[in-house]
Parts: sequence; C-alpha cells; structure tokens
Amino acid sequence: MSYSKEQSTKRFSFGIIRNPTSHKAGANVVTIATNPEESSKYSTGTTQLSMTVKEARVLQGFLNDTLSSPNVAVD
Repeated sequence: MSYSKEQSTKRFSFGIIRNPTSHKAGANVVTIATNPEESSKYSTGTTQLSMTVKEARVLQGFLNDTLSSPNVAVD
C-alpha cells in the first residue's frame, strides 16, 4: 500500500513517498525543498534534497538526540 504526504512552511516543503512492497529505487523517498521567497522582487531558485526513508530515520535520530540535549539553545 502506497503512502505519500506533503507539508509546507514559509521557507520549506517536505514530502514523503513510501511503498513498502516495492523494491525499486525511489520507492521510499523523503524530500526537503526550499520555497522561493515571495517578498523578493527577484526570482530565487529552489534547492531540493532527497534521501531514502532509512537515511531520514538516521537524520531524525540525530535531530532528536541533539535537540533534546539541555546544552542546545532553541530560539
């Protein structure tokens, strides 16, 4: 069963596509893309980062460990 979800903030768009029964490359991908700045009169390019769900879980673990540390200031 395929699953996909997208969410955006002012600066970023996040997406996930999962197909646990597929073994094809690109079947389980997480993307993070920058959104163009609306307040600028100049067009700005976007950048997109794609990673596997497995790589995204490693990133999630890193962020959870790092951001939950009492030594990290959150603005």
